[in-house]
Amino acid sequence: MKYKSTRNKELKLTSAEAIKKGLSDDGGLFVPEQFPRLKKADFAALAEKTYIERAKFILKKFLTDFTDKEISACVEGAYGTGSFGSDKVAPLIKINDSEYILELWHGPTCAFKDMALQILPYFMTTSMKKTGENKTVVVLVATSGDTGKAALEGFKNVDGTNIIVFYPSDGVSDMQKLQMITQEGNNVAAYGIRGNFDDAQNGVKKIFTDDKIIKELDEEGFVFSSANSINWGRLVPQIVYYISAYCDMISGGEIENGEKINICVPTGNFGNILAAYYAKKMGLPVNMFICASNKNDVLTDFIRSGEYDRNREFYQSISPSMDILISSNLERLLFDVSGKDDKKISELMQKLAKDGKYAVTKTMHNRIGKQFWAGCCDDYFTKVRIWKTFAEDGYTPDTHTAVAIDVYKQYVEQTGDMTKTVIASTASPFKFGGSVLSALGVEPYGKNDFEQLDLLKEKSDMDIPKSLRGLKGKKIRFGEVIESADMYGAIKKSLNIDK
Repeated sequence: MKYKSTRNKELKLTSAEAIKKGLSDDGGLFVPEQFPRLKKADFAALAEKTYIERAKFILKKFLTDFTDKEISACVEGAYGTGSFGSDKVAPLIKINDSEYILELWHGPTCAFKDMALQILPYFMTTSMKKTGENKTVVVLVATSGDTGKAALEGFKNVDGTNIIVFYPSDGVSDMQKLQMITQEGNNVAAYGIRGNFDDAQNGVKKIFTDDKIIKELDEEGFVFSSANSINWGRLVPQIVYYISAYCDMISGGEIENGEKINICVPTGNFGNILAAYYAKKMGLPVNMFICASNKNDVLTDFIRSGEYDRNREFYQSISPSMDILISSNLERLLFDVSGKDDKKISELMQKLAKDGKYAVTKTMHNRIGKQFWAGCCDDYFTKVRIWKTFAEDGYTPDTHTAVAIDVYKQYVEQTGDMTKTVIASTASPFKFGGSVLSALGVEPYGKNDFEQLDLLKEKSDMDIPKSLRGLKGKKIRFGEVIESADMYGAIKKSLNIDK
């Protein structure tokens, strides 16, 4: 299978080449030429298998230039070494007759990003060997909180790589920041920037497409790649867990094979819900995708109106991983619903860069509206939903999952659709302990992060993840905060380039 750019469909790369590059030279994102199809018999067979077996089966269909042995090594290395706190890797929890919580945060950094970022380093090193890459790969990451730590943890001490993370200094939770600035490893670095996630993301994209910078680093023996969800190697593992959740529903007797479900995802950059959409293109029976946003509701407005407009106030919320106004992965959906019109996508992305907004055609908007429903939830109602879910269903969601649950409730109220729904739970509540405690009626003021962990354990009767408890007393290694304009200087400093 070959991969092409959303802005140049004539470009064709192998999966190894696409994963190594991360972002196309034209600024576009890599997408597969076609999607493999799963039959009803495939779902029946996968329902009897483990998560690891399901992952091998699905990934093999996309990474056709990888051998079975290589795919097996990648999957086993990511999910079979005890780094996930659940034997099921991504367990599905039924909380009532219509809602099923897909817990994606049992990895080493307690966020859904682990599902992809534990396997991406294996993909990357395998791709480097397959393409004969002899330069050091510099992995650049812009993060709104969770991706940064998950990428740092995944790539730490991986031969042939350096990883540099940029995060909004005042736009992540205290626990998220502590995870990044204490990161161990001899090939890692993290910088806070003065600005928001979009500033970090735009800075990384600008560096990726700057010919002068690329040439300069090439002469020094470095080549760029990405661990953000713009990298196909980040997105393809996420397809697996939606198919796996459906198989768990079959094996658990919750649905019949072939029965449609809804999927609700809290998202800012659109990657997580896009993976669900791609699973549907493979044959996953999905009735509706429910796109959940916080107060930064640019996606809600777009799905409802067909106009994307980032020219609005940016809010810092208690669900910071969704504090995003430029949703990069939306470009892949637009490419699909435009009929793979790369010229149209280039035009829209140029308008976004120049004017901060664009409008899709009526045909494109209709295609989106038939499959996506969107809603949003501010901080107040996020806390109300945490409390209600805890009181009514005995389940304690984090601030991002609570946004999804609340938007799902809005969807049911407005449509009356009681189709069984998988709700993606993207982070452990312990990562946002202060906000969750406050929602549950326990004021955390005056308590440090680790005292809050103990309070939440007592209130929720959940175990504190070892990785979070282990942060206590760790040495701070990366405390520098820079302007977004100085990101390339920080990269050169981290790589010991004196120019």
